[in-house]
Amino acid sequence: MHSAAFIYDRLLIPKRVLPAMDACGADTLASHMRTSLQACLIVAALMVSACSNEPPPRERLGKEGRYYGGVFNANESQSLRGLFPLGITQAASQRIAAQVYEGLVAFDQNDLSLVPALANSWSVDATGTVYTFSLRKGVRFHDDPCFPDGKGRLVTAEDVIMCFKELCTYKNTNQMFWLVQGRIAGADEHYEATRTGVVPKDIEGIQLVDDHTVRFTLTAPWPGFLQALAHQGTWVYPEELTAHYKDAALWRMVGTGPFRLKTFKEGEVLILERNSDYWGEDEHGNQLPFLDAVRITFVQDKKRELDEFEKGNLSMVYELPVDRTDVLRTFSDGRFQVQDVPAFTTQFYGINARLEPFTDVRVRRAFSMVIDRRFLVDSVLMGLGYPAMRGVVPPGFAGYPYDTVPETHFDPVAARALLAEAGYPNGIGLPTIHLQVNRGAGYVEVATSVQAMLESHLGARVVTSLLPLDQHYQRIEQGRSLFWREGWIADHPDPENFLALFHGKQVPADTALPSTLNSTRYNEPRFDALFMEAQRTTDVAARLQLLAQAERVLMGDAVVIPLYHERSVRLLQNWVQELPINGLEYRLLRGVWFDPKQRKGA
Repeated sequence: MHSAAFIYDRLLIPKRVLPAMDACGADTLASHMRTSLQACLIVAALMVSACSNEPPPRERLGKEGRYYGGVFNANESQSLRGLFPLGITQAASQRIAAQVYEGLVAFDQNDLSLVPALANSWSVDATGTVYTFSLRKGVRFHDDPCFPDGKGRLVTAEDVIMCFKELCTYKNTNQMFWLVQGRIAGADEHYEATRTGVVPKDIEGIQLVDDHTVRFTLTAPWPGFLQALAHQGTWVYPEELTAHYKDAALWRMVGTGPFRLKTFKEGEVLILERNSDYWGEDEHGNQLPFLDAVRITFVQDKKRELDEFEKGNLSMVYELPVDRTDVLRTFSDGRFQVQDVPAFTTQFYGINARLEPFTDVRVRRAFSMVIDRRFLVDSVLMGLGYPAMRGVVPPGFAGYPYDTVPETHFDPVAARALLAEAGYPNGIGLPTIHLQVNRGAGYVEVATSVQAMLESHLGARVVTSLLPLDQHYQRIEQGRSLFWREGWIADHPDPENFLALFHGKQVPADTALPSTLNSTRYNEPRFDALFMEAQRTTDVAARLQLLAQAERVLMGDAVVIPLYHERSVRLLQNWVQELPINGLEYRLLRGVWFDPKQRKGA
């Protein structure tokens, strides 16, 4: 996903921070909400439950010492572009909507293995192309006004079929077709037909077997199919959602997950409440979820967010301000839980190779060679990352032949020689370079350092532009940016997910249309041939070799400058239990519970 996918920052910084519901003294929250009286009463009740060091009224003991009750408070410093499954291309939206929506399968938070979700079992035929899924019975959609009586109805196989047809339908709001493009039999034909206004009745590879069974037929064996089914683009929602809310469905979530949407005030607060009809149980037989509610604020100031965490007003903090990494040492005294793993992320600078001076590959390579990635990580990010020395695929994927992708060395002398060869000795004649960035975890600080490197080593004149996130990505997607910051957090744990950003099939034929996934509009037949061959290869080692070959082509063309891979760092209050960390920051709160003994000692 843009962090990713793109980490989007669209909403305005709130004029005031709403008091957290698990902070004592937060007795004025309802006055800030300006929602209906009913919503205010619910919020007030949640506040009362969370404001005492004594067990709140709704707290009760479950099996094996796990407790029900409490409100999980978190903050997303990146604002949202939408919450509808087919349009979620940002990490913040995915983390929120994952508490509401579910797919046929899901990732285990501990090791990112695949586990059943709406499907309780599945089988694959001998050819590796036919997958049959058996759905859980008795699963209901959330109660919502989109249903005639306001009561959520039972989920059937027809709902799954409908969602996958929508996934294969051309619409401006559908940014997820790439997940199954060329994969499911008949999907491409259906997509092209709908592009011309024709809506075929059926898709060959998507079959309704009975009310609780669906079958998918692939064009060829694809080892990553199950991982794709854990992606947000394949989450299941009711047809009534889009029929009732129409364009507003972008923000109105109705799913089957452990929490359902209660309140959303754009740019300020989003509240999810416990779904009492949720089908899930933990390994001890406790009905999930344990929490009463989840509350998300949207304060973009990371320092302020960390301050609120230290006061006990937030349950969790993800991503630290680069000038506050000292807390990793000071918090080692046990006051808080510190979680830290390498993240499946890449931060990079994109290049528009259709605009001067970047039409010349020698200029693109020279720019990459004078960026000191180790300095950025050690001195600018204060260790919150790893230098991206070999390419866009981050470390940690077992079996990927990283050492076959040439390393990019910091070499100003060779870079100046390349620039002179391209006709710009010592930067003379080089047009002004506009580096476009948005606010985020170290983005501005990194850009300042990179600007200094380009100017001192190449003689380039660089102007850094700081744009609001919606403008930032509008310009990028429309092909109007020359040189820009971008980031990607893996949707699923596979090197393919990073290289898909540069697949030529993701570039619209009409140059006037936005290119949301392949923002560099890289369209190279050599890369595409290797990438597609990898998709048809079932041998794991051979497939990874093909992907690495494709990455070598990409890095040779230098349309992207990888900078660093991030560390995933989370701080949790000591009372927060059962929230493991992973490289995807794949976060499900359905099993989280609060330990009242830890809260009393806080």
